[in-house]
Amino acid sequence: MKKLGIYIHIPFCRQRCLYCGFHSNATGEGAGGRQAMAAYVQWLIGQIMEKGKQYRKQYTVDTVFIGGGTPSMLSAAAVEAILGAVRESFVLESEAEITIEANPDSLDAGKLKRYLGAGINRLSMGVQSFDDGLLQTLGRVHDAAEAETKFRLARRVGFRNINLDLMFAIPGQTKEQWRQTLETALRLEPEHISFYAVQIEEDTPFYDAYLEGTLPLVPEEEDRAMYHEAIHLLGEKGYKHYEISNAAREGMECRHNLKYWTFQEYLGIGDSASSFMNGVRTTEKPREEYHENDMEDNTAEFVFTGLRLTEGIRKSEFQARFGRPFWEVYGTRRARLEEFFGSGALIEEGDVLRLSEHGIDISNQIMSLFV
Repeated sequence: MKKLGIYIHIPFCRQRCLYCGFHSNATGEGAGGRQAMAAYVQWLIGQIMEKGKQYRKQYTVDTVFIGGGTPSMLSAAAVEAILGAVRESFVLESEAEITIEANPDSLDAGKLKRYLGAGINRLSMGVQSFDDGLLQTLGRVHDAAEAETKFRLARRVGFRNINLDLMFAIPGQTKEQWRQTLETALRLEPEHISFYAVQIEEDTPFYDAYLEGTLPLVPEEEDRAMYHEAIHLLGEKGYKHYEISNAAREGMECRHNLKYWTFQEYLGIGDSASSFMNGVRTTEKPREEYHENDMEDNTAEFVFTGLRLTEGIRKSEFQARFGRPFWEVYGTRRARLEEFFGSGALIEEGDVLRLSEHGIDISNQIMSLFV
């Protein structure tokens, strides 16, 4: 049986952040919001059971990722019911990595204990910044002190695998503010840190402010300086920078997300969730999509997702998967890649093709040549 990762989408938030382009609904905490969440969970359980009938005999599940939105807005009972449906409908491996995304404001000791009891063994906390002013800029509903308090609470309850999501190049952010956030995060000693530059997404308040010229964007040079500062500080503290935006203690890389970057199969369940199964990419409602990959799609995706990993791709694996040598497929593009080899942005070392740290800054230019 093949290995499968399952992504479960929870599209609810207490308040929509000003930068957020993900599919989510700001339901608040009133009766209407609770009813909407309860109805969604019942529908979601039905979807899990339906997918289980379709795939149970083909796969064992080794990762589950409950994302959003803000999954921790759900009651502990709802999360238990969702994972109960997964166990009933699929063959879930005993050592499966099971992650839930959470915002600090929606966590408490009772909920965290029940998460552990339900089998959740990885907590991904959306902290974004340890600067209260910048949290307000982002439209977050927690403050820095609460983020630290809830992290320590999760530790006391028993979580031994915690990720902190951080953002840099926040409008108006200085390099010193970013360094202070990194230093605070590192003092907490999480197993994993994700660090992303703020993206200006359409249909968000940030996008509207950008069009109006009122959003104080961080200059590109400072954006890149913040990024490299993170890589440097994380490396000093023993974190392995294993993917463009992720670093982890040895052996604590996110196994679920590695599926996306290593061309493995995953099943998305819930509104707007995406899947890659049997060579077909699909996205669930409300924006339904369906695409059957051909060989060109497969080779391109293998390369440009694999190049996100700092260890890069192996040409021998490419040939084993696709039956043709790497440079037989991409040899006509080698001349256009020479400038990147020459500058050291793209490195070929025996069987390995990878980006250098400098190459990451221009990764889109390089990856586009493989598409």
